[in-house]
Amino acid sequence: MSGVDGANAATGTGPATVEEVDVVVVGGGPGGSTTATLLAKSGRRVIQLEKESFPRYQIGESLLPSTIHGVCKLLGCYEKVRDAGFMHKRGGSFRWGTNPVPWNFLFAISPEFAGEGSYAYQVERMKFDKILLDNAAENGVDVRQECRVNGVDTDDSGRVVGVRYVDADRTEHHIRASYVVDASGNSTRLTRHAGAERVYSDFFQNVAVFGYFEGGKRLPAPDSGNILCAAFDEGWIWYIPLSDTLTSVGVVIAKDKAKDVINAQEETLLQYIDRCTIVRDMLVDATRVTEGTYGEIRLRKDYSYANTRFWGKGMVLVGDAACFIDPVFSTGVHLATYSGVLAARSINSVLDGTMTEERAFTEFEGRYRREYAVFYEFLSAFYDMEQSEDSYFWKARKVTNFDRTDMAAFVSLVAGGYSGEDVLTDAAQVIERFRSSSDALTAAAAKTGGMDTDSGQRMGHMFSAPVVREVMEEMNALQARGAVTEGATEPPLLDGGLVPSADGLAWAEPADVHV
Repeated sequence: MSGVDGANAATGTGPATVEEVDVVVVGGGPGGSTTATLLAKSGRRVIQLEKESFPRYQIGESLLPSTIHGVCKLLGCYEKVRDAGFMHKRGGSFRWGTNPVPWNFLFAISPEFAGEGSYAYQVERMKFDKILLDNAAENGVDVRQECRVNGVDTDDSGRVVGVRYVDADRTEHHIRASYVVDASGNSTRLTRHAGAERVYSDFFQNVAVFGYFEGGKRLPAPDSGNILCAAFDEGWIWYIPLSDTLTSVGVVIAKDKAKDVINAQEETLLQYIDRCTIVRDMLVDATRVTEGTYGEIRLRKDYSYANTRFWGKGMVLVGDAACFIDPVFSTGVHLATYSGVLAARSINSVLDGTMTEERAFTEFEGRYRREYAVFYEFLSAFYDMEQSEDSYFWKARKVTNFDRTDMAAFVSLVAGGYSGEDVLTDAAQVIERFRSSSDALTAAAAKTGGMDTDSGQRMGHMFSAPVVREVMEEMNALQARGAVTEGATEPPLLDGGLVPSADGLAWAEPADVHV
């Protein structure tokens, strides 16, 4: 080992212990637990380090079907999640755009999600994340909580070869590993060891302030578990029913409002709720939770970003350590667990000796950036649907106002060096694509009608919008993989790319390709 980066935090006595494993996963959230579990299922020796003690609070409570019916089935914890009593979510309900009547976006619009798989859950992350972390331990992962990583070890070439961490007793430990997976979230300090720098979105410069309420109203059944997203003149509000009585409520506003929020978070939250009629009416008989885990008003800012690299020598970035995007379509846990699947496949392929590191991780990064990019396009077009032209917030988020400077920032954000997507490097083409997506999405939403269930079910025109089809594409494939864990066949997603192995735990060359 040539050296260790990070503060010296050893305060215990005696020399630090050194262990050797295949992979160290830093972080106990969904991305980390997904990666660790799938590696352990392949026979890898995995240590997973989490700085807190679970259960612990986390935001990001609204899930997508591919996480439930795809990833959770691959992980082997589908039944535990199903039986946890989480609120069923058939889709999203929106007071958004030119239509003053709320409309539904149902997962059943996708043929692949129709029937049993046409729902997800609204979850209390304290409970959901613990299910995934406990499942990792049950599958052979050595899970260690209250263990804070304070640096990485590198060899003479600069390759990451392990970590050092301090446990709850302040004893320092070293672990040597073939790979270190950074799944430690948006506050990570490890990404630069992958040669990565964080690039923030010029488009999604937003701040979220949020809290919890008891006794809020519910949408009419069977959509009572839907997330409600409601636009108003200065931003939008999420309204997530976590149980029959508990609701997560958050306001998303422009970043330049942050200075006014920091010292008056409760006042700001209540003020903006009062300016959004539909949410104000839903909370008319509710009371804000003021004690316990949910009693705090919280603030998040600078949360839309991507790193310039998602992997480097010996280190892989997953989940929020790699990228995050605006929460309007609840993509956070999806991107985290999806990246965990991709990372596990790549690590397994290299450790199995079936392909080179460059080949395996080019697939990882290409698929991961592509998924981020299609959601970025979808969400950009979604913001363009709001027609409050007199509001600074909405003017600043008009897709039709994108220029080449905006596109340059976008390309830096999503393309990286491994995407293989020409559309992400041609500014003029991206501008035209975004504008077309905005027009198609606006037209589709205008035809959905109101909250009537039958009209919501007949939303085929929404799925006909190209940007919606592309958003659903890889989620559908992931969900199909969860339904048939072995023997499923998929075409390559990227030009010249790989396909999942029969068991979904590694990569394979396409059948008609011989390398």
